[in-house]
Amino acid sequence: MIVIDAASPTPPYEQLRAQLARQIQDRSLAVGTRLPTIRRLAADLGLAVNTVGRAYRELEEAGMIETRGRAGSFVSAAGERALEQARRAARDYATVIASVGIDPGEAVRIVEAALGHASPR
Repeated sequence: MIVIDAASPTPPYEQLRAQLARQIQDRSLAVGTRLPTIRRLAADLGLAVNTVGRAYRELEEAGMIETRGRAGSFVSAAGERALEQARRAARDYATVIASVGIDPGEAVRIVEAALGHASPR
């Protein structure tokens, strides 16, 4: 279920993008699942078509969904690959942190700082 908070300082397209990304990552939306059309989801959520379109484009750029022309948009297997790549990178990072003796709390702060400087996609 997608919920858009009109009072939130986070733009609606970002709320939608983040919620769909989370559902894809936690497998609530399985690989191959057909997403609602942009027009349908916009109507269901009371959003502008361009708002939903932007969220879908950003998810597509991230490899989490793919659009198959008139057939619609689907959860992509690439999202699974991206998640596995992130897990491998995290394991590698944890190995480096342990080998150089950095405190786990400090390691998390380093990641949080790096994510704060990363592009919000």
